[in-house]
Amino acid sequence: MKKLWAVILPVAALGSGAWMQQKATLSNDETQVMQFERAWNQAEAKQEVNAIASLMADTLAYTDYDGTFMNKTQYLRSVTKSDSKTDHLYDEGMTVRVYGNAAVAVGIYRETGVLKGKPYTRRARFTDTWIKSGTIWQCVASQSTLLPDK
Repeated sequence: MKKLWAVILPVAALGSGAWMQQKATLSNDETQVMQFERAWNQAEAKQEVNAIASLMADTLAYTDYDGTFMNKTQYLRSVTKSDSKTDHLYDEGMTVRVYGNAAVAVGIYRETGVLKGKPYTRRARFTDTWIKSGTIWQCVASQSTLLPDK
């Protein structure tokens, strides 16, 4: 009996390790949404409104870190009419969970740049909701909350 357990336990451990490794691999949809999130950051930093617009549903509900609520048109306008010049905008970590044709991306982003002639750094936690229509993912809701300086 001891010999049987000596074989079963290592096999079970290997099997659970392989299952956990497989579970840690992102699905195609999770990877795609994560890539869209990063593309959004790059496009916003460069004020590329058309690139951002393609990632968003026409019904976008956007709540900025200062509490400002905007629809898609207002948000896109805010990207180009900003008093700031963004140097870098990137995520410091992100998780995407897919629920059928919906996905939720959560994480933290960091933005650096110049605002009214002075350098700034901004960190915020974000939650973005994406919906897949056919083969196309679009963000339908976005919210960010400023984090205190470290």
